[in-house]
Amino acid sequence: MYKRILIATDGSELSAKGLAKGLELAAQLGAHADIVTVSEPWAVGMYDAMGWSAGYEASPEYKKDREEAAQKILRPALEAAHAANVADVQAHHVLDRYAADGIIDTANACSSDLLVMTSHGRRGMTRVLLGSQTAEVLARSTVPVLVIR
Repeated sequence: MYKRILIATDGSELSAKGLAKGLELAAQLGAHADIVTVSEPWAVGMYDAMGWSAGYEASPEYKKDREEAAQKILRPALEAAHAANVADVQAHHVLDRYAADGIIDTANACSSDLLVMTSHGRRGMTRVLLGSQTAEVLARSTVPVLVIR
């Protein structure tokens, strides 16, 4: 049925549920699994514990730091894929894109025929104020999307 499944993860406990379900499906179908995490653009003027601010995104450390953070998400995801007996798996890191854009772009680039992701299930005003990357993917995706809650 599905030959190439894209599984989106941000390393959170909730996305781990989506990862597990996506890997389970890939294993049962003998499908290729692509696992993607997206590093959103650095907010200008943002400060963190290290004291970085505007200009950090242009520094050599920026890409290295973002890649290291992504690998902390992707390495365990790849280990989970192997533990789930998914033989054909590849990890992807998308830098400086909003999550929905990065997920959709990766689905297109990988020729995915199913997208698996999670939703926090926000409703009402909270959803309007906070937005929903899942809703954005659902609205724009050209392939089926399986949403895990």
